[in-house]
Amino acid sequence: MPDLHGCDAIVMIAASEIDSNLYYATRFLAPDPFIFVQVGAEKILVMSDLEVDRARSQARVDTVLSYSAYESRARQKGTSTPALLDVLHLLLQERNARHLLVPGSFGIEHADGLRARGHTLTVKREPFFEDRLVKSEEEIEQITATQRATEEAVDAAISAIRAAKVDKDGLLYLDGQPLTSEALKKIINVKLMESDCVAQHTIVAPGLQGVDPHHQGTGPIRVNESIVMDVFPKSGQTRYFADMTRTVVKGKASPKLKAMYRAVLNAQERGIELVRDEADGKAIHAEVDAVLEKDGFTTGMVGGRMQGFFHGTGHGVGLDIHEPPRISKTGGVLKSGHVVTVEPGLYYQDAGAVRIEDLVVVTPSGCRNLTKFPKGGTEFEID
Repeated sequence: MPDLHGCDAIVMIAASEIDSNLYYATRFLAPDPFIFVQVGAEKILVMSDLEVDRARSQARVDTVLSYSAYESRARQKGTSTPALLDVLHLLLQERNARHLLVPGSFGIEHADGLRARGHTLTVKREPFFEDRLVKSEEEIEQITATQRATEEAVDAAISAIRAAKVDKDGLLYLDGQPLTSEALKKIINVKLMESDCVAQHTIVAPGLQGVDPHHQGTGPIRVNESIVMDVFPKSGQTRYFADMTRTVVKGKASPKLKAMYRAVLNAQERGIELVRDEADGKAIHAEVDAVLEKDGFTTGMVGGRMQGFFHGTGHGVGLDIHEPPRISKTGGVLKSGHVVTVEPGLYYQDAGAVRIEDLVVVTPSGCRNLTKFPKGGTEFEID
């Protein structure tokens, strides 16, 4: 049972299709907002006639109530045109719940309306459900399944790069057509769809586009340039994300790009070594940064933009692509069952970009790498 922080009940009003906390609490997927109340150990949904039967058969809750039935009762009590908050207020009165715990995403209109009806609200920041961060074996299996689909999709893109021919201008062609970032993203995204996964802003960033870590990539792919592929889909079935980045070069990488790849791989392997129960994410990030510095790669402002390693080492993954804890300058304590990325990168305007990302689950004595896709030096340059 979650900590109610001295309140009588938890209240959420949202669409579980986009609100991960509500989906976590109910395991019921709906595109429209509905009412969730938890009093003690009892989880309660108030559902429209459209969804009430499906909720009763699918939701992992204790009680599913009819919205229209409560609407009728509110009319009998003198409310001529009951609104959603009138229905909720009636339910809360029945459960003697006046002090309410709500998430930070709770709508201000709903908050004001509940206060006007005599309720007090306490807002809890993320993580709203601390248990969400520690994954069960079932959740780890679901994340792993999404990760396998991710690996198959990246493998399909690399196979296309490998099969591509280089024309006299250094552009890649596949089946007589220019091979572009858009074409590779389509290969990845279609492959993900075949595994019932939904692509989320897939990154295929060639050359200097990759120096902006979140540039999704556009245009033709050229020989001898880095191609950063960052793929982070969500399972359409379980809703759990995975996350993986690989960097490849069709042809021959420059000496600096090769050195960057070796340094990032060294830093990532060191970061993975340090992941364990009770480890400090801030300390891991500092060590990863130190490895890159030792290998000769500094971070700082050059020509008005940051270059080097200027993002966090990792983040939690689950029902959201970015969850606590963080492995970064701000840090966070890792716990057994956390699923986190380890993804150092280097970005330089005179060379290109390299990022390598694996997904690991924290264990008492270290971590277990959920990523099986290769990342050694032979995987960097593609003939």
